[in-house]
Amino acid sequence: MTALATDTAARRLGAITRQRRRVSLLALAGLALLAAAILVGICLGENVLSPGRALNALFLGTGDRGDVLLVGRFRTPRVLSAVIAGAGLAVAGAVLQRVARNPLASPDVVGITGGASLGATAAVALGLAAPLTPLAALGGGLCAATILGLLAWKGGISPTRLVLVGLAVQAGLTAAVNLFIVRFPAELASSALHWTTGSLYGRNWNETIVGAIATTAALAAVLALHRRAAVLDLGDDAAGALGVRPGPARLQLLAAAVVLASLAVALTGPVGFVALAVPHLVRRLAGPPTAGTLALNALAGALLLLTADLVAQHALPLDGLPVGVVTATLGAPFLLALLARQNRPDPRTDR
Repeated sequence: MTALATDTAARRLGAITRQRRRVSLLALAGLALLAAAILVGICLGENVLSPGRALNALFLGTGDRGDVLLVGRFRTPRVLSAVIAGAGLAVAGAVLQRVARNPLASPDVVGITGGASLGATAAVALGLAAPLTPLAALGGGLCAATILGLLAWKGGISPTRLVLVGLAVQAGLTAAVNLFIVRFPAELASSALHWTTGSLYGRNWNETIVGAIATTAALAAVLALHRRAAVLDLGDDAAGALGVRPGPARLQLLAAAVVLASLAVALTGPVGFVALAVPHLVRRLAGPPTAGTLALNALAGALLLLTADLVAQHALPLDGLPVGVVTATLGAPFLLALLARQNRPDPRTDR
């Protein structure tokens, strides 16, 4: 019996070591790809710059004054906004899927992006200054999460109830957004519709810096709560026996995910697909959730959103295409494939 326990422990230790090595290799590859994508983002445009000119303009402020203005004021904030928002969306999706124990859970499903969109469209309708639109989006996302929590709470937060209530909240908020847009004057409707599609156009340093600071704090909170999430994975009874109250712990994780998703939507608009797809891809490549895979989710989300924005800007023959159109185009077949996989019978249980 002792030999069997020792052999089991050795196998688990070997599996953990292999997963850590795999996560490290994936992280190194992802960092290299992300650095390359950032360089491409600051080099490409109507005025194409060589990597040397772009890096000199960005870090040294030397060279042509037009290059310094172009790279520093326009391209770099957009690139960094994509990185920040992508990381936040991916981690928010990973946390929501883990807490809800549902592979279809994401900010798009449970109403967070709908609330953020409603906040932004309301800001446009009221004629608020453009810099206040992201703040209104953040407030809308937090309000939607509060409504979701109040409706889903019934002596605790049930994963199934959370998703079902979230679908209803998202549907209602989407209808409210559409009503706002229909009632707008034409010029306001066009602006609101462009924003609610998900766009990185016009990002500035103030928005980017505030988003970076707030998102970093929220990511740190998620990492700090990782141990509680790991205990919750064992089930509510086991979590209670280990001293973790399932309801408050689940609520803390949900709050962190809501803040992350709301910050991302406030920065870029309601970009779809990233929060849904990235956790699945990371889980398939890196294995079960750990602190390392959370960091890998952030890296993969940043890379995916930045790459999608580069495709929208430079690889398609349409000018001014919002990045949300590209991610939605990718997300539709992915969602169908995921649904088909969920409906497929498990051969291990079909006996």
